[in-house]
Amino acid sequence: MKKLIILFVSFFYLGYAPIVPGTFGSLGGLAIYYFIDDLSPFFFIAIVSVLFVAGSIAATKAEEYYGRKDSSEIVIDEVVGMLITLFLIPFSLKNLIVGFVVFRIMDIIKPFPGRAVERIKGGTGVMLDDVVAGIYGNILMQVFIRYI
Repeated sequence: MKKLIILFVSFFYLGYAPIVPGTFGSLGGLAIYYFIDDLSPFFFIAIVSVLFVAGSIAATKAEEYYGRKDSSEIVIDEVVGMLITLFLIPFSLKNLIVGFVVFRIMDIIKPFPGRAVERIKGGTGVMLDDVVAGIYGNILMQVFIRYI
């Protein structure tokens, strides 16, 4: 079971990238988006919700394995945050690139309440700060596609 949890939270070992593992995890989110973009919003939300719940549970266990909070190898949170950023955003190369950059910036600067939710214990805290970054990213993307 440990290997399966590590595989999942590192999103097929992207979290083991020697540099910027969070960025690689976000790229994993782009890959998932490619396959689920055409689904109805209901199914898109369902998939993201399942990934969030499973990610919260698995990240809690993975923190025990790694011996530290929000280990850099855990990138399932970036996958979920990236998907939230791109929710209801039309599929185009431009939107993928802008969405990727916007999410990475939001994930790094952690706008309110990102830092506060990051302090929640266990995998929920690991996941929630990226959910916050994804929500901010989605708002910015909605503005981008409508007005820029």
